[in-house]
Amino acid sequence: MIDVRAEAVGGSFRDPSGFVFTRDGVVYRQVNRVYAATLDEFMSSGLYDELVTTGLIVSHERTDDVPAPRPEVCDRIIRPQLVPFISYPYEWCFSQLKDAALVTLEIQKRALEHGFVLKDSSAYNVQFLGGRPVFIDTLSFDRYSEGEPWVAYRQFCQHFVAPLALMAYRDVRLASLMRSFIDGVPLDLCAELLPWRTRLSFGLLTHIHAHARSQKRYASRTSVKKRAVSRLALRGLIDNLQGTVRRLRWNPAGTEWGEYYDDTNYSDSAMESKRAAVSRLIERVSPATVWDLGANTGLFSRLASSQGALTVAFDVDAAAVEKNYRAVRASGDTHMLPIVMDLTNPSPAIGWDHSERDSLAGRGDVDLAMGLALVHHLAISNNVPMAQIARFFARVARHALIEFVPKTDSQVRRLLATRKDIFPEYTEKGFEESFAEHFDVVEKVAVEGSDRTLYLLRRRAA
Repeated sequence: MIDVRAEAVGGSFRDPSGFVFTRDGVVYRQVNRVYAATLDEFMSSGLYDELVTTGLIVSHERTDDVPAPRPEVCDRIIRPQLVPFISYPYEWCFSQLKDAALVTLEIQKRALEHGFVLKDSSAYNVQFLGGRPVFIDTLSFDRYSEGEPWVAYRQFCQHFVAPLALMAYRDVRLASLMRSFIDGVPLDLCAELLPWRTRLSFGLLTHIHAHARSQKRYASRTSVKKRAVSRLALRGLIDNLQGTVRRLRWNPAGTEWGEYYDDTNYSDSAMESKRAAVSRLIERVSPATVWDLGANTGLFSRLASSQGALTVAFDVDAAAVEKNYRAVRASGDTHMLPIVMDLTNPSPAIGWDHSERDSLAGRGDVDLAMGLALVHHLAISNNVPMAQIARFFARVARHALIEFVPKTDSQVRRLLATRKDIFPEYTEKGFEESFAEHFDVVEKVAVEGSDRTLYLLRRRAA
């Protein structure tokens, strides 16, 4: 009998070793009997303790007081360390995907030293916790057999090497291919898109171009004889992959949003006034979770993370997110997670039965959502009605901190300079009326030295 109070996590149904589920809002993992002996060896080998100590994998504890969703195949239930916000590879900037790749390879290298291998190397097995990438799939380890090739090699190339190479050599926006190809970018497609000069890189020649040709050559065969791969050769493969990934680089150039704070109409005093007001209003809510929608390089997001709130900083510009992530990594900020996100086309629910990967809205409901210098871009640049903007904020957050930028502001005048003003409802009154459908005004603050206004709003109970 299946425990009806348990809800299986959509992206965790493919592995016969076990699956993730939630019960009463708590995340658990059922370990099936078929994997019990392997997990016991993994735990006793010292590998688990080493990976936890070095921060490479989430910890877990066994629990005996939670009913198994599928008791007929269950060996035990474990409760993994909580990852507060689940993000996906197609939402990461270049350096986030690169760091996730290197963590995966480091784990594979350490596993081999203990007589284990990763049986899969999906990018979805990595999440960001405390500002760093961490492996989350305890059941991805298998015993190493001498002579066996690395079964996860192809998957690693599709999930990491291919998208990183395309981002580095073609266009960073090609990371979005991961959203279309849920099991990684096909190597033949990657090879076609990469410039010819990538064949001069031994790593890319081996792991993309030659690998793609090999896949094509063996695609129609019903059986393929495996060649023995020694432990030394396997170590050499991992070393080569590490070198290939480390040599891939992308540096964010100046973009419209990456350099946004260098071109605002705020004076220094007005900017400081806004920072002080935003910080005070965040403190008034005292949120545990914050979404900064339109965060740019995270200048105001840090006002939330510095107060201890788990802050997810979204922006459409990959250059801005890259700069934000590098700043997070350099400063050791453990409460900030930068994410690439187009709010006018946010991540949908995708995969089998539309449930393997959650939509953006499906990952709310947070304590506070901030929209600073954002609404005019949604309403004027993208023609999103104010009522729909208000409804979205009410869907994802219990409080909202919104900056209204009127038509008298130079940034709005710039948006209207090349198009007809078809936005008669874009007024402060129109803003207040639209948001009043869902929110009560907690506080309204004029930003000194500008025509802008900050609104702290509280969602009304349904």
